Amino acid sequence: MSELPTEPVPLTGGEAVVRALAAHGVTQAFGIPGTHNLEIYRHLAAYGVAHVTPRHEQGAGYAADAYARVSGRPGVAITTTGPALLNIAAAVGQAYSDSVPLLVVSPGMPLRHPRQPTGLLHEMRSQTEALRGVAAFSHRVSAVEEIAAALARAFTLFTTGRPRPVHIEIPLDLLEAAEPVGRVRIAPQAGPALPAPAELRRAADALRAASRPALVLGGGAREAAAELLALAEELAAPVVTTANGKGIVDESHPLSLGVSLHSPAVQKWLADRDVVLAVGTELAESDLWSAPPELSGTLVRVDVDPAQMYAEVPADVALVGDARQSLRELLAAYRSRGPLGGGAGRQGTAEPRVAREGETRAVPPRAAELRLVRDTGPGDGDARAEALASAREAVTELRLARDAHAEALAGAHRGVAGLRRERDAETRDRDARWLPYLAAIRATLDTDAVITSDSAQCCYYGAIPHLPVAPDGRYLHPTGFGTLGYALPAAIGAKTAAPDRQVIALSGDGGLQFSVQELATAAQLQLPLPVVVFDNGGYGEIRDEMTARGDAPAAVDLAPVDLPALARAYGGHGEHATTPEALAAALARALTTPGPTVITVPEETAR
Repeated sequence: MSELPTEPVPLTGGEAVVRALAAHGVTQAFGIPGTHNLEIYRHLAAYGVAHVTPRHEQGAGYAADAYARVSGRPGVAITTTGPALLNIAAAVGQAYSDSVPLLVVSPGMPLRHPRQPTGLLHEMRSQTEALRGVAAFSHRVSAVEEIAAALARAFTLFTTGRPRPVHIEIPLDLLEAAEPVGRVRIAPQAGPALPAPAELRRAADALRAASRPALVLGGGAREAAAELLALAEELAAPVVTTANGKGIVDESHPLSLGVSLHSPAVQKWLADRDVVLAVGTELAESDLWSAPPELSGTLVRVDVDPAQMYAEVPADVALVGDARQSLRELLAAYRSRGPLGGGAGRQGTAEPRVAREGETRAVPPRAAELRLVRDTGPGDGDARAEALASAREAVTELRLARDAHAEALAGAHRGVAGLRRERDAETRDRDARWLPYLAAIRATLDTDAVITSDSAQCCYYGAIPHLPVAPDGRYLHPTGFGTLGYALPAAIGAKTAAPDRQVIALSGDGGLQFSVQELATAAQLQLPLPVVVFDNGGYGEIRDEMTARGDAPAAVDLAPVDLPALARAYGGHGEHATTPEALAAALARALTTPGPTVITVPEETAR
């Protein structure tokens, strides 16, 4: 990698871009070279930035999005001007919806380009105005020296607030122009934002007084998985997640309701909770598939975005800050002040706790008794007997608290099991077609596998609620903006970020064909990449909605395509699987076969 200069040196705009990316730790980019961005591509290798070339800019955006979600680092996409930038706009909108740190770098019209059209290649009225509608900000630089500052601003947004996509435009003449450039600007390192102490105390008081608590977790809670599990178990509080929060708490845990916010039974249960702790979630229509619920109790919200505190579901107690650090502070505040009575005696624990590297563990009653006896110290027999009696009384209280907590936890486990049965009964007939196939997928994959999905019935009705994921795994889904064609290019980005982990894509036949050309990308990279496609002959969700309205289905039935044959034409592999056993076998082969393997499951066999 080239040394980063510290004194002013002449750099072209293209090199200034790559130098600034490398200074922020970028080692991977996605994009497609074009006539106007060649000066950027010229410098990638010299600065140690690897590159993947998808077959469409929208695929580049989805791949960079998934790379960011899996790696924890911003995803970078490079486009050329005009149509290329508009091609990636859907992916930028998806990243905005899902709070993904995606950086898009593109050329733009020259600095002195007139507002009147001149017929310049890829000319459009305003690229920045177009991208401002879907990005956190879109900025056009006016000097080579400004490039590093603009990129530092983007990386500051990624690391100090709610991460959302950014577009940086470099005018064509600046890309090729060499201007003196000083030291590269770097986004400052900042510690995690912390909630106000008074709000932490209010939240702790609310939780200690709760008799019917619940946790709702979104994608913003992912880094606080350990703290949330500890809090859920300590409160004996059931946990429900959004699609982006899937797997933060192991979905096989007896307190987990999984992704169930759309269930009428779960919504009714949630509305009856006396305290709801919502972490890193908008509680939006895209999470609930309906209007936000009317909560009868106290809503405690934890979010790095202050705007969520007065959003459609306003917070009663607002904890504005980083989720992980906020939950650590909340746990400490909850444990430091003892039980309040009411629900606290049942939901919490009054056992003494010993901190170790930010974590906590309970001191068993017998160990506490021995410690108390040891600490009474020397003295006459009566004093020591009195101290010992007091110690035993304290230990008795600890045992009672422990037993009460165990009873509350067992009751919560039974309640969650009942809610799961009620939830599943609501959609048993609709979802039955996918369940044995999803079980076969789960049995074949490692626990840390990455699963990408599309806006397809097999995903939002099937895999999201019914395919369990643990914290060491990931499930990536295009929520909110709800784009089609996400799964395949996202799987390429995820595999690029984590080449040693299993990655599979789940899609429908309609959604896959929005980005099916990315099979060529996976084939060229020789990525072992299963692509499981539930084929219902078109746009099944829209077909069902038309039927439900009493309309005759129109424009939703697609001519059949031999997708496995298409995969082979792209240089990959393909199979049909008409039973769960056949799917499991095909999936096992695909996970060790270089290149993509399309495995189709005809839905008439899965009913």
